[in-house]
Amino acid sequence: MGNILVISIIGIIGLLIVLFFIFVPIGLWISSMAANVKISILNLIGMKLRRVVPSRIVIPLIKARKAGMNLGVNQLEAHYLAGGNVDNVINALIASERAGIELPFEKAAAIDLAGRDVLEAVKMSVNPKVIETTNVSAVAKDGIELLVKARVTVRADLERLVGGAGEATILARIGEGIVTTVGSAQSHKEVLENPDDISKRVLSKGLDSGTAFEILSIDIADIDVGRNIGAHLQSLQAEADKNIAQAKAEERRAMAVAKEQEMRAYVVEAEAEVPKALAYALREGKMGVMDYYELQNLKADTDMRSSISGTGLTDADLTGDGRND
Repeated sequence: MGNILVISIIGIIGLLIVLFFIFVPIGLWISSMAANVKISILNLIGMKLRRVVPSRIVIPLIKARKAGMNLGVNQLEAHYLAGGNVDNVINALIASERAGIELPFEKAAAIDLAGRDVLEAVKMSVNPKVIETTNVSAVAKDGIELLVKARVTVRADLERLVGGAGEATILARIGEGIVTTVGSAQSHKEVLENPDDISKRVLSKGLDSGTAFEILSIDIADIDVGRNIGAHLQSLQAEADKNIAQAKAEERRAMAVAKEQEMRAYVVEAEAEVPKALAYALREGKMGVMDYYELQNLKADTDMRSSISGTGLTDADLTGDGRND
C-alpha cells in the first residue's frame, strides 16, 4: 500500500513538471536571461493566459536590447495585441538607427498599424525607389499622339506615411502632368526635341504633396509617336457633315415629292370642276350644243394624236398617203 502511494505521488509530481515545461516557455526565459533581458516566469505565464505567443515578444525584445533600445515588455505586447508585427517594427527601428534616421517606437508602431510595411519604408528612405509609369497617351495641339513613359525616383517620407497617399496617386499625378504638358505644346516636334521640358514642368507642380513619398526626379524614358488624332477627328467630322448633308437632301427631296403630289391634287381637283362648268354653261345658255360637240371632237382628235405619237405613226400613215404602190 505504501509503495502504491509513493508511486502515485511521484506520478503526480512528474505530471506537474511536464505540464509546467509545456505551459511555461523555459527555453525563452533562459534565452532572455542569457541576453541580460530580465523577464520573469510570471510574465511568460501571463502572456500565455492573454493568448500572446511569448516568442513574438521575447525574441524582438532581445534584439532591441542588444541594439541599445530601451523598450519594455508592455510596449511590445500592447502592439502585438493591437494586431501589429512586433518583429518588423523592431527591425525597422534598428535599421533607422543604423541609418541615422530618427524614428520613435510610437511612430513606427503607428505606421505598422496603418497597414504599411515600416521596414520597407525605412529602406526606401535610405535607398530611393524607382517607379516606372505605363505608356501615357497625350496629344499635342497639332493633333499628333505621343506615348510617353517616365521613371519616377521617390523616397519614403516617414512623417507622412500615416495618412499619406501611395504610389498609385503618384503615378496618376505624373500621368496628368504629362498629358497637360504635351497638350500645351504647339507641335509634337517641340516635345520630341526637348523631352526634359516635361520633367521640369511636371516636377515644378509639387505632385508629391499629400503623399507618403518625396519625388526626387522624373526622367523621360521613352517617347513614341502614335496616331494622328487630329486627322482622325477631322475624318469623323467630315463623315458626320456628309451624313447631315445627305439627311438634309433627303428631307428636301421628300418635301419636293410632297409638293408635287399636292399640286397634282390641285390639278385633279380643278379637272373635276370642268364638267360642272360645262353643265353650268349649257344650262345658262352661254354655250350651245354645237359648241359642246365641237369641243368633244377637238378632245377626241387630241386623244387620237396623243395615241399616234405614242406608237410612232404619222398622219400620212393614217390617211394612206404614205403607202407604197
